[in-house]
Amino acid sequence: MKPTPTFCKSDYQFLRELILKSKNSTNTKEANQLSQELDRAVISKESELDSSVIRINSIVTIEDVKANKQMRIQIVLPSSADIKQSKISILAPLSVAIIGFKENDEVDWELPAGIKTLKVIAVDNSAVSHS
Repeated sequence: MKPTPTFCKSDYQFLRELILKSKNSTNTKEANQLSQELDRAVISKESELDSSVIRINSIVTIEDVKANKQMRIQIVLPSSADIKQSKISILAPLSVAIIGFKENDEVDWELPAGIKTLKVIAVDNSAVSHS
């Protein structure tokens, strides 16, 4: 069974606004997928949010389960994305797949390379701004 994503209210509202702004951009498919994830998400108070939940600016270690390959990325706003520094836009397929999930969650997601099973290994939220 697919885990349910969790967001704090401020992240949820921010992402909803970002989706509205990107409806006419090249990221329409990802914006729609993110919107669907937000539709089924649990909204939590910031103070009650599990510290291992992936948020904007989280640094995440994930594993492609079938390929047994790990990668470490930071999920950032589109304007801060820089693949050379492993900073991935929140509207990139990989970010949309894992945002709102937490350590040890496994998610099956269709990425450009096909359907992948992604396992969240570690989440570092030290760079997340707490509003």
